[in-house]
Amino acid sequence: MNIRIGNGYDIHRLVEGRPLILGGVEISHTVGLLGHSDADVLTHAIMDAMLGALSLGDIGHYFPPTDPKWAGANSLMLLEQVNQLVRSRGWQIGNVDSVIVAERPKLKPHIKDMQDKLAQTLSIDRDRIGIKATTNEQLGPVGREEGIAAYSVVLLVAEER
Repeated sequence: MNIRIGNGYDIHRLVEGRPLILGGVEISHTVGLLGHSDADVLTHAIMDAMLGALSLGDIGHYFPPTDPKWAGANSLMLLEQVNQLVRSRGWQIGNVDSVIVAERPKLKPHIKDMQDKLAQTLSIDRDRIGIKATTNEQLGPVGREEGIAAYSVVLLVAEER
């Protein structure tokens, strides 16, 4: 098989006193995401999709929240490590397609910056990274602005040898 598809999901609680980081971009907002690392739900969902495509588990296996080594970690650095793991196994990213679910802030103005950061980290062209933003229509914990979630699908392609 020359292609593999993986999907990923992440959600983190919104709290005061933390920065809001999505796709490696710090976004001005009154609250930020709580987590052991920088809590970048978009980058975490992409990593889980990459790992899932190769049946390699999830990011908690590689970067456990119980390990102080990963406290406050920049998720783009973690993504780079996951990408190296994927490449070491003979695979490369075909494309990434993601959805961020948040009531606020408006994310559309930040999407190109997110694409740029992720593309640079993954060493791929920006046009291979799709990011969409939507709300949850005020339903559930995301709709009540208690958190932000992200979904991602990644296509991996076997490198030619």
